[in-house]
Amino acid sequence: MTYSRRFVLTGAAATPIAAIFAQAAQAGIAPVYAEKGIAIDGTDPVAYFTEGAPVAGSKDVTVDWNGATWRFSSEANRDAFAADPQAYAPQYGGYCAYAVSEGYTASTTPKAWKIVDGKLYLNYSRRIQRKWERDIPERIASADANWPKIIG
Repeated sequence: MTYSRRFVLTGAAATPIAAIFAQAAQAGIAPVYAEKGIAIDGTDPVAYFTEGAPVAGSKDVTVDWNGATWRFSSEANRDAFAADPQAYAPQYGGYCAYAVSEGYTASTTPKAWKIVDGKLYLNYSRRIQRKWERDIPERIASADANWPKIIG
């Protein structure tokens, strides 16, 4: 079999990345994607449901839950979240739904989102979200199966 130089270099570059993802999955990860302790880039999770769009939360209106600080655009949204965080928090701790369906984690952007069956899903980018949307039921089923192993 003949391999091109590009094939060999791509494979060599991908091997360490795959090893890192495998280690992260085995070691467990934080249950919530939070940069500097702030969940989902400071975006108000309740606003996805009430405004139908990502809305920046305020550093003055927060709730600490599941190892992260969640920001809200209003006290009403904060109170709704505090009363039932599971109803508003994004699935897979706010990590990329596509990545989790593939067995690893990735960061997300607040602009790549979708509510499916009353649950919020975030993705790494709009491009990745389009890949995830090609078969949402299968992606969710795979991610649901992978998530306990990833955070294990």
